Amino acid sequence: MAVRRQRFSLGSRLFLSAVICCALVLALAGAGLTTFYRRSAERGFDERLSVYIKELVADLAAPPETERQTIGDLGEPRFDLPLSGWYWQIIRLDGERPVVRTSRSLVGGQLPKLLDRKLEPNQRGLRESYILGPDDRRLRILEREIDVGEDGRFTVGVAAPADEIDEDIREFRFALTLTFLFLGFALVISTIAQVRFGLRPLVRLRAQVGAVRTGESARITGTYPPDLAPLAGELNQLIDANREILERARTQVGNLAHALKTPLSVMRNEAEAADDALAQTVRHQTTIMRDQVQYYLDRARAAALSGALGGATEIAPSLDALIRTFGKITRDRAVAGSHAVPEGVRFRGEKQDLEEMLGNLLDNAFKWARHRVTVALAPETDWPEGRLSLLIDDDGPGLPDEALAEVLKRGRRLDETTPGSGLGLSIVVDLAKLYGGGVSLERSPLGGLRARLVLPVV
Repeated sequence: MAVRRQRFSLGSRLFLSAVICCALVLALAGAGLTTFYRRSAERGFDERLSVYIKELVADLAAPPETERQTIGDLGEPRFDLPLSGWYWQIIRLDGERPVVRTSRSLVGGQLPKLLDRKLEPNQRGLRESYILGPDDRRLRILEREIDVGEDGRFTVGVAAPADEIDEDIREFRFALTLTFLFLGFALVISTIAQVRFGLRPLVRLRAQVGAVRTGESARITGTYPPDLAPLAGELNQLIDANREILERARTQVGNLAHALKTPLSVMRNEAEAADDALAQTVRHQTTIMRDQVQYYLDRARAAALSGALGGATEIAPSLDALIRTFGKITRDRAVAGSHAVPEGVRFRGEKQDLEEMLGNLLDNAFKWARHRVTVALAPETDWPEGRLSLLIDDDGPGLPDEALAEVLKRGRRLDETTPGSGLGLSIVVDLAKLYGGGVSLERSPLGGLRARLVLPVV
């Protein structure tokens, strides 16, 4: 099953989860602290109102001759200002008609009784709630029911604007928001540092695996935490097993090649001693058998090598050696070869496979070129992802368009007058495919044939 890349990296997942958790915790903490502060502010405000209730209760309990002079004298001017928001009222509950006394600020109005709302008193015997005042202002009201014996039963209520509570809460919420924003920013910074520090061994392990894949390192090295050390060990064992399988495949391919080529050589040598029709048939068929055996052995070897880890070959040195070799072979025809591949460009694969592909393509180019063969890299914009394109051009006669694809087929030769088995280009095609690349032929700007070889790049 193919490995699919998830949308978010491991670091992003850790960071996002930490940020979301921190945001939820801070939001819940902010809501809890705001609720707690609201209750604390209400208790402080209620404490002020309860003092006025106590003074009113004391006025009611005063002797009758002093009651008219002292009741409602609370020392707070706002109780005397019309519709100031600060109100008190006393309602007698017994008797045929209730007697209502109010502060001057109510201007003859009356506050609703909490007793009628069926509110339960708190531990101090006070009922508390929010109401709308005469001018539709939101008020905080406290009410207490008292019994002064023969003087009757009363409810004493004191109300004041809830704006003070709301303003305190707004200031607290603003300060809390600023504090939590700073704290959240600090947590984000610390989370980034923690994620990077925690994932650093994974980054190093990834770099080591990449170094093995590109051939820069033979094994994974370094010290890792207890969580990753077993993984690094398993990867090293996998690399060792891969190399062991590769070496075993090379040995078996070599043994098979020796076991098959020796009998074929014996048969061909015996057929060389005779000149009859049977001998000619044997020579012809053994030649075909030898070419076919070599072809499939090359494919088997290439299939084993293409799966090897850690193979990386620089292209320029191989091109230098091959062009120099073919230049000597075609010295009598004065064919000049050159390449423009810079140093440092590396093929992700084995050197012998690279030289096998380049050798076959250069052999074909030098064979048909009149005076010139060039090798260059195609512009990077033409490179497939993770691959490069090599262009091998010659100034020979070229091929007609209908023959460009035909010549890449196994064993197909368009000119029987030149030596060869017709397997070279097909071997290049198979090797390139095994490495995830490909080969195509097209017209060359030099007038001859252009071979485009696509290979994986490090």
